[in-house]
Amino acid sequence: MDPVIVVGAGPVGLTLSLALARHGVPSVVLDEGPGKDEQRPARTVILREDTAALVERLAGTSFDKTGTRWTGWRSLRRKQVMRELTFGEQMPSPLHLAQHELTGALREAADGERLIKIAVNSRLDSIEQERGALTAHTRGPKGTWWRGSFLVGCDGPRSTVRKLLDIRFPGRTSVERHAVAALRTELPWPGEALLHRNLPWRTSGPSGGEVVGRPLADGVWRLDWLLPPRSELVTPDILVTRIRETLAGWCAGSTPPYELLDTGVHTVHHRLARRWRVGRVFLAGDAAHLLGALGTQGLDEGLRDADNLAWKLALAWHEGPHEALLDSYQAERRAVVAGRLRAADQALPILRGGKGLRSYVAGSARGHDVLLTDGHLGQGALGAPGTYADSPLAPEPTESETAVGTAPGAPVQDVRVTAPDGSFVRLRDRLGLGHLLVLLIAPGTGVWERRHWVSAGVMPRLAAAVAALPHEAELLVAESYPGAPAHSVLLVRPDGHLVTALSGVHPAQLYAAAQAALGGPVESGAKAGSAAGTS
Repeated sequence: MDPVIVVGAGPVGLTLSLALARHGVPSVVLDEGPGKDEQRPARTVILREDTAALVERLAGTSFDKTGTRWTGWRSLRRKQVMRELTFGEQMPSPLHLAQHELTGALREAADGERLIKIAVNSRLDSIEQERGALTAHTRGPKGTWWRGSFLVGCDGPRSTVRKLLDIRFPGRTSVERHAVAALRTELPWPGEALLHRNLPWRTSGPSGGEVVGRPLADGVWRLDWLLPPRSELVTPDILVTRIRETLAGWCAGSTPPYELLDTGVHTVHHRLARRWRVGRVFLAGDAAHLLGALGTQGLDEGLRDADNLAWKLALAWHEGPHEALLDSYQAERRAVVAGRLRAADQALPILRGGKGLRSYVAGSARGHDVLLTDGHLGQGALGAPGTYADSPLAPEPTESETAVGTAPGAPVQDVRVTAPDGSFVRLRDRLGLGHLLVLLIAPGTGVWERRHWVSAGVMPRLAAAVAALPHEAELLVAESYPGAPAHSVLLVRPDGHLVTALSGVHPAQLYAAAQAALGGPVESGAKAGSAAGTS
């Protein structure tokens, strides 16, 4: 079977290739560059709990040394503190790091993975699809034809893949513009990120202004100033003035010493590709969508694209064509991103002082700060991970279902579980291994060795039901799960989204839910075709 061709060696493309390798699928990553990333301290990424865990799992490393997890968050308006939050177990902190640190770690992991080949200086210029495969041609020192089973365009906003497929990319240009600076200094809130609106100093201008300060590792801060619509160019002198006035405003009128490391202007666009799949070709990340206004982070959604698509491509690669499962990628992911874009577009007139909705929606400065905080911290409609409640992979409701603290289609919460070998692991560590997860909630099992209860109670019947599922599944046991009654059985997809929760062991319902989550029965003859390399 031919490898999957991944176009683009940024965070999304490398994450997808590593996720495919974890599922046992080979890939070729076409990198149009030389394989080295420019180090730009002002170009950073913010990852939520789920996406940070995903890249750390795939890279095989922790980013706590190269990045930082904030200790708290504060919102200020003029000179008043509007909101303060402290991060901890109940509210995990985002991970903030330079993008080149993330890409470098993912590339290093990919270089050490035998199932991944990275082809540098390889710019895609054509794609030809056949019934059971496809070929792609790249320009470079030596023009090369690549044969693949599938192709995924992770090649950014100006995606060559999207253009070759003639897919429209409608939306809005320059939704927001920000002046950005990375500098090393000491601020009054070490380790805390902050949002300051209606600035009380001269930089604010007529509209009041807005600046966000986010700490990085080694005493570095990234500062983002919201620029007025249709504002003039940001010259070095203007930016230095903004820096000095902002630091003085935060430090009792005196500008502290600082080292300016990097600057830039960041422009936010909102766009959504009409289609994310054409035959054996898919789009992911910035090639499929652009978002980022009001503090939201587009990379989060790109990484979720890769996580969603990897296990579906792997199933089709190993077992043969499964059109319903592959189609569900666009149905699930495009709906989630479209919802995020709608939420941002509805909130923009309210939060940026425009007319229209602001005239009809009752709001306050505190309410506006809550909305912005949701975007920055990955909460609410602007930032929370999407759910696939209306997914075509959702099973039919049954009387055996029970309510737990996670809605069907939503990401499961990370709890301690007992693995089949008796070891205690985190549920999230069992994701992305190519199989379904079946989780039994059994209070008391955490204090006994597995050999004492593995053959007792409902375990033998549940183990037999799991062994009979239409796809490989791993049986895990947890002492508790938020909102789940004792003896609940949770079925979880390889990407960590809940399929269903059953009130006890119901083999027929469990089988039906698993089959639905896989897109239904595999097409007749698919496995034979796959083995012959013709599927």
